[in-house]
Amino acid sequence: MDIDVVTEELAFPEGPIAMDDGSVIVCEIRAGKLTRVTPDGRKSTVAETGGGPNGAAIGPDGAIWVCNNGSAFQYVERDGVLLAGKSDPEHKGGYLQRVNLSTGKVETVVDSYQGQRFIAPNDLVFDRQGGLWFTDHGGDGPGVRRYGALYYLEPGGGRLTRPRDSMIAPNGVGLSPDETVVYMADSLLGRVWAFDLSEPGKVASTRGRGPGRVLLNLPGYQPLDSLAVEADGRVCVATIQTGAVTAISPDGAFEQHPFPDIMTTNICFGGSDMRTAWVTGSSTGRLFKARWPRPGLRLNFNG
Repeated sequence: MDIDVVTEELAFPEGPIAMDDGSVIVCEIRAGKLTRVTPDGRKSTVAETGGGPNGAAIGPDGAIWVCNNGSAFQYVERDGVLLAGKSDPEHKGGYLQRVNLSTGKVETVVDSYQGQRFIAPNDLVFDRQGGLWFTDHGGDGPGVRRYGALYYLEPGGGRLTRPRDSMIAPNGVGLSPDETVVYMADSLLGRVWAFDLSEPGKVASTRGRGPGRVLLNLPGYQPLDSLAVEADGRVCVATIQTGAVTAISPDGAFEQHPFPDIMTTNICFGGSDMRTAWVTGSSTGRLFKARWPRPGLRLNFNG
C-alpha cells in the first residue's frame, strides 16, 4: 500500500473527519484545537476547544461534535517520538462538545451522567436517526483502573443512557452498515466488542456474564485505538505498538496494514469512491493518506 504524508507537526493528532471539499479536519489533542488540513498539506485552525479533543464527527445539525477528554494524559518523548502515557493527576474529567463550523463557537453539551462526571470521552458515531454513540475511556488512579463506559445520546440532544458500564478502556466506536451492531474497541485488552442492538440506542440482552460478543482478541501486546467501518462490514481499528490498521471481518478473520507510526490512532474514509483512507500518526504528528483496498462506509452525516 502506497502511503503519502499529507502534513506534519501536528500536536498528537486524532479524530480525522474527511470533508466534502477534500480537506480533513483533525483533533490536535495536545494543543486543544481542531485543525483543517487541505490536500496540499496547509493547516488552519477551525476552533480552540481547550482540553483534549479526542474524537470528532459531523452531526445532523451540521456542527462538529467532539469527545473531549479534558487533558487526560501525560505525554512522554522517547526515541524521537511523542507517546501518551498515564492519566494526568490534575485531570478533572472530560465532556462532549459542539462546534459551530461557521463561527468556531464551542459549547459543552454534557459532562456527566446521573450526576457522575465523565472521565475521558474518547470516540463517537452518529446513527441514521441522529442518535450519538460515544465512549468514555476511563482512566488511571492511584493503584487502580477507573472503568469507562459506552453511552448513547438520543436524537436532538435527548435522553442520555449508558448501555454498558464497567468496561476496562473503551476507545473506538462504530456501527455496522445495517446499524444492528455497535462495535467498540477496548484499548488495554486488545479486543473489539460487538454489541447487538434490539433497536436504535438499545443493546440487546446477552447470555451469561459477558457484556457482548467478542469480534476479535489480537495476540500479543497490540492495544487498540479508534476505528472506522468498511462498506462491506469490516471493522478497521488503529493498532498501537504494531503501528497498523487492523481490518476485521464480521467472522473475526483479520489483516493488518502497516503505517510508519507506533501510535497509529485513527482512520476515516473519504473521496468519491470512499477508498481514500486518512490515518493519524500521533507519535510523529503526521496525517497519512492511502488508497484503501476496499471502500469505506459513508457516514450518515458529512460536511
